[in-house]
Amino acid sequence: MKKLTGLLLMGIIILSTTTFAFFGGKQDTLKKIQTEGKFIVGLDDTFAPMGFRDENGEVVGFDIDLAKEAAKRMGVTAEFKAVDWDGVIFELKSKKIDMVWNGMTITEDRKKQITFSESYYTGEQIVITRAGSDIRNISDLAGKIVGTQLGSTSYFALEKNPVFKDLKDVKKYSSNVDALLDLEAGRIEAIVIDSMVGRYYATKKEDKEGKDIFAFVDGSLADEYVGIGLRKEDVSLVDELNRVMADMKEDGTFDTIYKKWFGLGRQ
Repeated sequence: MKKLTGLLLMGIIILSTTTFAFFGGKQDTLKKIQTEGKFIVGLDDTFAPMGFRDENGEVVGFDIDLAKEAAKRMGVTAEFKAVDWDGVIFELKSKKIDMVWNGMTITEDRKKQITFSESYYTGEQIVITRAGSDIRNISDLAGKIVGTQLGSTSYFALEKNPVFKDLKDVKKYSSNVDALLDLEAGRIEAIVIDSMVGRYYATKKEDKEGKDIFAFVDGSLADEYVGIGLRKEDVSLVDELNRVMADMKEDGTFDTIYKKWFGLGRQ
């Protein structure tokens, strides 16, 4: 009886240890994804054209198409979860999502907390103002009220620029859309924004006479490289995503998706 009890206890310990390894801090996320048949992508669902909601409320975009294609090649499906961008790394580290695939800039500060896939997109931090504004270049931001998205690399790019100390005020917004609405309404005088989303929105916005509402300021505050954000321990998942993305670029699928959203060849 004692021997049987000991064997049962050992079995319980092994099962508990295995369960913890799978669902706890040392889980292999790639195996979990393969077992569950899906991965969960965290995103700001107002970040067009990378990931946003269309007129039917469906999440669409460049990153959405890439993630769906990657999932297909991995034999699983992609599920998308909208999160506050300021808390997106917390959502990832607390395992509420499996990855951040949403135009996420690779930065040294972020690399201290998470890891990234290989970069698949290169962009810039640019300044947008209203058409007719006297802001022509970045130095003209002195004395102005400037908007940025909360928790974004746009703010940090602005903060590192010499003009930062001369700004009248910096307003932070939960989304770029909110910042653009305030710019259009005249409540701020310029915004710093990722080129991918800034150019998408600005070129689609016209007044009743068909004239552009927004204008682009000369120069940029920083070049940026975009990757998929993952937890540091998810080495096998990083390797798999890098492999899948390389295959997509090799067979032309990446370029097809790129042209769909940007209308140009790959940068």
